[in-house]
Amino acid sequence: MEPFEQIGKFLIITGLIIIVLGAILMLAGKVPFLGRLPGDIIIERKNFTFYFPLATSIILSLILTLILWILSKIR
Repeated sequence: MEPFEQIGKFLIITGLIIIVLGAILMLAGKVPFLGRLPGDIIIERKNFTFYFPLATSIILSLILTLILWILSKIR
């Protein structure tokens, strides 16, 4: 494979990944349970709120790992 073909393939795949991530970010606010799962840590005090989406982070990590694993098998 010529170098320009490799670069072209890389740019197309990178562009598709960016488009998918952008769509996910646009739709993330419309998914009612995202960020409010059991296991997400929320501490609310009088003038302070601490929020750490632990369960959401784990699920998103698993989904991204699966997607990247599938992409590596295609290649």
